[in-house]
This record gives sequence, C-alpha cells and structure tokens, in this order.
Amino acid sequence: MSVLAAIAVLALLIVVHELGHFAAARWQGIRVNRFSIGFGPVLAKYDGSETEYAIRAFPLGGYVGFPDDDPDSDIPPDDPNLLRNRPIFDRAIVISAGVIANLIFAYFLLVAQVATVGIQDIQPGLVIPSVEPTSAAIEAGIKSGDVILAVNDTKLDNFPQSTDFFIEKVQNSPNQPLQFTLKRDDQTLSVTVTPKPNDQGQGKIGVGLLPNIRSRQAHSIFEAFSYSADAYQNLATLTVKGFWQLISNFQENAKQVAGPVKIVEYGASIAQNDAGNLFQFGALISINLAIINILPLPALDGGQLAFLLIEGLLGKPLPNKLQEGIMQTGLVLLLSLGLFLIVRDTLNLAFFQELFQQIGL
Repeated sequence: MSVLAAIAVLALLIVVHELGHFAAARWQGIRVNRFSIGFGPVLAKYDGSETEYAIRAFPLGGYVGFPDDDPDSDIPPDDPNLLRNRPIFDRAIVISAGVIANLIFAYFLLVAQVATVGIQDIQPGLVIPSVEPTSAAIEAGIKSGDVILAVNDTKLDNFPQSTDFFIEKVQNSPNQPLQFTLKRDDQTLSVTVTPKPNDQGQGKIGVGLLPNIRSRQAHSIFEAFSYSADAYQNLATLTVKGFWQLISNFQENAKQVAGPVKIVEYGASIAQNDAGNLFQFGALISINLAIINILPLPALDGGQLAFLLIEGLLGKPLPNKLQEGIMQTGLVLLLSLGLFLIVRDTLNLAFFQELFQQIGL
C-alpha cells in the first residue's frame, strides 16, 4: 500500500502540471483537442465537444494536445484560437502554467499537512526513513525508523546544523568506526558503524535522513499559513541549492540523480514510517518538477520558452523543421536518461540486491 500511495502522489503532481497547461489554454480561449493522463494504451476516454480526455496505462506522465500538432485536424490553419496564432505572451502563459501550478500546489500541500497532521516541531536527533541494502548501516543493525541521537557522544540537537555535522562526520571517516546512539521505539541503543569509502574516498553508511519532528495543532489560521510559507521557503531553497550543487559538480553528484523508481521507493518508505509526511514529500517533488521543467532544455517547458524568447528577439520563429529536430533530439535524450535511471534504480532495489547475492552476482 505504501508503494501505491507514493505512486498516487507522483501521478497527482503530474496531473496538476498538465491541468495548469490545460486551464491556461482554456482560460484564454485557445483550442485544446487532447488532455491525457499517463502514457501508453488508453484505459478510458471521454470525447467532449472539443477535447478528448483520456486515462492511459502508465500514470507517470501526461500531456495536453493542441490541434496545431494534429495533421488530421479540420480546423483552418489561420484560426485565431490556435496556439501558434496567439501572441508570444499568450503562448508563454500556457507553457509556463504547468510550472506555476506545481509551485502553487506545493504550498497548498504544506497547508493541508498543517490542517490534517499539525505543525511539526523539530526534536533532537535525525530520523532514518530508509536504509540501503548491503550498506554499512544495515550491517551495523540500523533499521528504518531509528532516530540517531548522537555520534561519538556529540548530540544532534540543532537542525539543520546537525544534519551538516552528521554528513561531514561520516564523509570524513571512511573505514573508521563511529559510535551511534539510537532511539528505537522506547529503547536507547548504542551501535558501531564503520562508513565504507565511495568512489571519491568519502565515507558512506547508506541511509536517508529526515528531521525528527513532533506534531501539534496550529493555534490559528494565520499560524497555519505562516508556518506553511516558512516550510515552503525552506523546501524551495534546499531544492535550488541541490540543483546548483548537481550542476556545479556534476561528475561527483550524478550518481545521486534519482529516477521515478527511486522517488517511489523513497516515498513508500516515508508512507510506511509516517503517512502524514507524504504531504511534505509531495510538496518537495512538486517543487522539483517545476524546477526541472523550467530548465531551458529541449522537450521541457523551459525549452519551449527559450524558443519563444528567440522568436521575440528575431521577430519571427525559428523554422519548424529546426524546432522539431531540436525537440525530437531532446526528447530522445530525456527518454534515454529516464530509461537508464529506471533500470539502474530498479536493479538497486533491496529485492534485486538480495537476489543477486543469492545467485552470486
């Protein structure tokens, strides 16, 4: 059930993104002939007066189709309500609306979390939501849901500084035993963990980290919205910093890039430990989707906006064949990257790691 919950969250965020494009187009009277949730074979569809609404087999995707791209469309090419015949600003609104929808939805997910779960007060320690198979942590007996209270008698009291201290301590201690004080249910445990060196020689124990939080009800509506705004700012800042670190040091951080399988695995782990945190998980992924889509890369919303910027500077659009070639090349590269991440993350799942060990791989 936790896996299905994580998939549902990811699918919902994609629906929100596509609804942003769809709503922006319909609001401006621009023709839309297809609204599809998912890819692959059609499971169900409804033919409206102008638009075909479809649900497809694979929920991790979707698209909004315009008659401009349909060679079988019987709408005159000079119709003023075709997307391509609208001013640049109108088209920019439609293209950027998916990103805007994800950013807005992320905030209201945090508001929903406050309304249903409550305000989360940070407690001492760091929660471990997931433990990688064959990692130093699992060999030491650390389990998902454990709370790390101290490392070598240094207490982890102040978040997020405690996270920075913990990561730095582990990275600087390859092959050096560290003493962890853990809280598991009502027990306090002491375990010895020896970080394994990664390819860069830094220590790694193979765990996820979350703040240790306790929930309480908001005292007022103002506190609920104010707290959600602060949480939103923190998530957005962390996401932007993460992307900057990835871009500025891609070779070292490329292995940390996660595909749909890894995202679902992480979301399932969160749902299993505390389903209330799925709101924050959804907000984080929604902000990530927005930032990824606004990047000026072919086949993404940012790439489309880049074409509009060039059109505005030149006074005319780039030739259709050139645009199509760039977009198709970008789509192939993105699909290839997506397929690689899916295969890599699937093979790294605990089930497959245990299977490989059994057959001696």
